[in-house]
Amino acid sequence: MGAHHGHHHHQGHGHSHAPADFGRAFAIGIALNILFASAEAAAGLAYGSMALLADAGHNFSDVLGLAVAWVGAGLSKRPPTRRFTWGYRGASILASLINALLLLVALGAIVLEAATRFSDPPPAPGRTMIVVAAIGVVINFATALLFVQRGKRDFNIHGAYLHMAADAGVSLGVVLAGILILVTGAGWIDPAITLVIAAIIFWNTWGLLKQSVFMSLGAVPEGIEPEEVEAALAELPSVSAVHDLHIWPMGTSDTVMTAHLVMIGGHPGNDFLGAARRMMHDRFGIAHVTLQIELTTAEDGDCATGTGSAH
Repeated sequence: MGAHHGHHHHQGHGHSHAPADFGRAFAIGIALNILFASAEAAAGLAYGSMALLADAGHNFSDVLGLAVAWVGAGLSKRPPTRRFTWGYRGASILASLINALLLLVALGAIVLEAATRFSDPPPAPGRTMIVVAAIGVVINFATALLFVQRGKRDFNIHGAYLHMAADAGVSLGVVLAGILILVTGAGWIDPAITLVIAAIIFWNTWGLLKQSVFMSLGAVPEGIEPEEVEAALAELPSVSAVHDLHIWPMGTSDTVMTAHLVMIGGHPGNDFLGAARRMMHDRFGIAHVTLQIELTTAEDGDCATGTGSAH
């Protein structure tokens, strides 16, 4: 049987929205947290509260984390170059990874210091803990609100939001610890609540670290199932097979996909490729799609490779 050979090229361009300008949100969040963490650390040192010092240390690490996330968000908006043909979108993944590692380092120092306090806990200032931590609840919650809307489609920004929301919860825990100390007078509550804070920090940080590592290795982003994407492509008109499907994150808010489609009866044309791109974007949030068309006839089953891409 003769083989049908044909090469067809198509490029359709879909435009994803550029990352929003987060500069003001980051600047406000960093300024608020520097002021609060400084005051909290001073109160912790003055009154010997390990819980306040632990929360202050966490807030200082979050200031650094917000700065790293800010740099990553800024770099991800830079245009492509001849060397970096995708631009610097991967910088946001790197920022998330650095953020998680910094939090783990701070966590180790907090746990070590808290463990030494159990044998001889100093008097804990319940009232001071309540007042200072209550201020922290307000500041952390307000900072989280700066990112809640903007971070829905960007993992790097969403990580900043989660950290600040978790900090509000941690500060609330310090408030409760202060109340318990006032009621019971037990000094061990201070280092105990510090370890609880550390556990919460670790829980949130581990998720961030895991996802950051997966994204840096090019894993399929969470929320996208490759089997569902393949099935959706296979259901397109005249598609007899799908193979070489690859889906990976180009940044914390950008997903890229390539696939080979075996077509029956010839190249499907520009309208088909445009519809496939829109379907991938609308159903799976994949903004950049490249499809390679492999041609085959229903009679002989032979195929010749051609390319078609929808961007």
